[in-house]
Formats: sequence, structure tokens, C-alpha cells
Amino acid sequence: MTAHPTGPTAAIAATLRRYAGAAGTSPLDRRTALALGGSPAALHALAALPARRRSPALVLAALHDLALAGRAPALAAAHAVADGAATADAAVATLLDLTGAVAATVAHRSPATMALARCAVLAPAVAEAASRVGAPPVGLVGLGSPTGLDLHLDRMGLRYEPGPSLGDPASPVQLSTPVVGPGRVPARELPEVVARIGVDRAPLDPTDPDDVRWLRACVAPDRPHGAAPLASALTVAAAAPPLLLRGDPLALLPEALARVPAGALPVVLTAWALSRLTPARRLELQRRLAEAAAGRTIAWVSVEGVGVAPGVPTLGDRPASGHSTLGLTVSTGTGLHATALGRCWSRGRLLSWLADA
Repeated sequence: MTAHPTGPTAAIAATLRRYAGAAGTSPLDRRTALALGGSPAALHALAALPARRRSPALVLAALHDLALAGRAPALAAAHAVADGAATADAAVATLLDLTGAVAATVAHRSPATMALARCAVLAPAVAEAASRVGAPPVGLVGLGSPTGLDLHLDRMGLRYEPGPSLGDPASPVQLSTPVVGPGRVPARELPEVVARIGVDRAPLDPTDPDDVRWLRACVAPDRPHGAAPLASALTVAAAAPPLLLRGDPLALLPEALARVPAGALPVVLTAWALSRLTPARRLELQRRLAEAAAGRTIAWVSVEGVGVAPGVPTLGDRPASGHSTLGLTVSTGTGLHATALGRCWSRGRLLSWLADA
């Protein structure tokens, strides 16, 4: 009779089963999660990891990273032919053979996604900010976005349906975003970007081979349609790598703003980053922006859940309503002036533009 896991291993097994049953989990990841959850030895190995570093997405990415690095050839071979049974067996064997390597990876890595769709939501708001302030050049400061791909929104092709096309039509990254409602995205050229600064506790450098491999590892091995856009985005990012500041984004915000050249409008970007902060920390961001604006005008473009970004109007929407608010806050010496520019759904895959053109 097979013994059922108990204690921490039972909880880990249950988490792996839930991950396997989630709608967005790929077939190979589903088989791998079930195999790990069904192996007492694998569960004991996972139980030795810190509780906060046992998430299935993180563990599976760590195993994929080892395969991409050439340290788990059997797992890499199974991935190459999308063999579910072989992948499951090789994943368990890799975890047991390279437990220390998996532990080292999960200790300093976090799951990372491209989230390119949000660039199409942020871009017209950046153009709106520059237009309202009358400052053609801008410096982009991305907070809490480890990949930093938001900082390259001007170097992507952005098509709004119905609506205009913005950005670079020759870019390898081309995004198409449906627009709903009566409003239309203004046919306003994106401003010149003279600085790109990413601030995160664990930023990922598009020119660093280990960081690039980790980004690839976070895409399921049987999702080639996800790997191709990532490769294109990394090509764009590597051609104009941002300045990366590692640490607490709020503590480093003054330094990041100071690195934007004089004569350019600093535009702070947050996209679903504030939900990870306490309400007090969100207010701290607002306070730091106001303090920084004592010497220059600063804009903050936010895409956050309803009511999450302090000061941004909620338009009468309720929190947790299934969509997010696109906000623009301009911070001057006379205070903060916040506007809701639109709504978006599905992490930027659908946009409603509300601001007057």
C-alpha cells in the first residue's frame, strides 16, 4: 500500500496538483508537476527548500534552466521532443541529482514573464504625459519590473484596432491591441527617450547570458509560441540596454530620477507592481514623487488594479472588478495632479481609452 505524504510534503503535493490543474499550465509542466508531487523523494527534496521558494512555477523554471544550461541532458532531450513521460521521469531525477543546484537557483531567482502587452497600454500614456507637460524628450524609470521591457516601448511597433499605429514599424516586436468603447488612442508620436532606468530588487540584464537563459527557462519548454516573442523582445532590449539599479525601488527612486538628464521629463512606470506593496508603501511612493517634484516636473504612468495607485481616480469602479486603471499623475511644485486615462483588461490585451484626444 502506497503511503500518502503528510505534513509539509502533503502541502507541497497539494500545491503541485493545483498547479497541474490550472488552466494556463502547459502539458509538459502539468506532467512534471504531477510527477514531482507523486514522488516521495522529490517531495522531501522540495520540503528542504525555504517555504517561500517552493512555488511550482519557480521550481519548474529552475529545472528548465538546468536543462538549458546543459547540466540536465536527459531533461533537455525530453523537452526537445515534448515527451511527457520522459520529461516527468527526467525532472524527478534532475531534482534528486542536482538538489543543491535547484536550491541555489530558487534562492536568488523569481518567476519572470515578458508581459509585452502592457507596453501597448503604457505607450500612449507616456505620449500623453509628454504632451501635457510640453517636454518632447523623456527618461523612463521602470519600478518593480525585473525584465525592464517596459523601458523599450518606443522601440516596438504598436497597432491599435481601431486606431493609429505608433512606435517603430520595423521593430521585430509588433503588438496589436484591440480598443473598445468610443474613445480612440491619439495619433501622437511617442517622445524621444533619452534615458532608460530599471529599478528592481532582482533586475534581469538583457545582455547577461545567465539572465537571458533564466527568462527562457520561465517559458514552458513546450510553448515555442512564447519563446519566439521573448527572443524578439530581448533583441530589442539588448540593442539599447537600460541602466539597472538593484534594491528597494522606493529607496532608489530619488537616485533613478536624478539620472534622467536635465531638460527631459522623468516618467515613472509601474505596471501591476503596487499590488505587492502595503497601502503604506504605496503612499510612500506618492510622497517620494511629491518630494522629487520640488526641483522638477515628474510624471507617473500607472497600470494598476482599481484603487491601488494612490490618487488615481477610480471612475466609480469597484476594487477587484476584473480590470485595471491606466493613470497619469503629474507631480509639480504645486502638488500632484492625477487623471484616469483609461481601463484595460487581461494585463493589457484589451484597452479602453477615456482621455480626450
